[in-house]
Amino acid sequence: MKVSRRRFLQGIAAAPVLAASRFAWAQAYPSRPVRVIVPFTPAGTTDILARLIGQRLSDRLGQPFVIENRPGATTMIGTEAVVRSPADGYTLMLVGPPSATNTTLYENRLSYNFLRDIAPIAAIFRVPNVVVVHPSFPATSIPELITYAKANPGKINHESAGTGTSSHLAGELFKFMTGTNMVHVPYRGNAPALTDLLAGQVQLGFDTMPASIEYIKAGRLRALGISTLARSQRLPDLPTVNQFVPGYESSGFFGFGAPAHTPAEIVDKLNGEINTGLADLKLKAQLADLGGVLIPGSPADFRALIAAETEKWAKVIRAANIKAE
Repeated sequence: MKVSRRRFLQGIAAAPVLAASRFAWAQAYPSRPVRVIVPFTPAGTTDILARLIGQRLSDRLGQPFVIENRPGATTMIGTEAVVRSPADGYTLMLVGPPSATNTTLYENRLSYNFLRDIAPIAAIFRVPNVVVVHPSFPATSIPELITYAKANPGKINHESAGTGTSSHLAGELFKFMTGTNMVHVPYRGNAPALTDLLAGQVQLGFDTMPASIEYIKAGRLRALGISTLARSQRLPDLPTVNQFVPGYESSGFFGFGAPAHTPAEIVDKLNGEINTGLADLKLKAQLADLGGVLIPGSPADFRALIAAETEKWAKVIRAANIKAE
């Protein structure tokens, strides 16, 4: 089919007008309140994070960013609500580790494909895991832990917040990379897992920093190593596991996303505001208190991070034959 010269020229002439209208639309966004779905329970680190970023966006963009907690089914309920929402920038979500791990844990039960159905907006921070033991445990370092575990296969119990959680997968990755055999004991959340660790009912945990740091500082738990590649400013004297197990890294990532096909102009606008916020001294201090390491970047950077985490943990889940509860 041939396109006439007149229609071709009309198309060229219309392109700047269309681009200008899309730009104006993005400039006017938001013109009403924005809903931020948090697929986690209220009052935890994820909820606080969403509220800090939501307040920043409210202050900067002049409309309320309303936090709506939709926990359940390992974040799948909240994620499905976002996937089904209009792609107009007025429904956002807090993205976390289950967005990557659920792809494998529930591969035959998901009603969505995360990387296809959610548009990444901006990463915010990573939350390290900390290798912690009860003070009575004989190992005082990562090398001593590995030596002791190899001399006592199957005799060390390591707790987690539940099957498939970051604390569980961090432990499975450690066992895989060190060739050790330890028994995983899943709990329903961080609180009961740490309660038994503090009581000496289990010996070891790969817990998140926000959940464990106060017990570490109080001397009620002994920290052996941190799971990120770099040391933490909150525990600067604690070595990384990577120093003794080259290549080991485990951390939870968090950021904002939106339904797929949300206009790029809106995604870019939100990305710019979030990254500006991550450079703000007050917000940086508040996020540091949550134990996170800031990871600003573009929407493409965040997409690459989610894809890499999905691939990484798929290998661990399959190697350890982990089945969702």
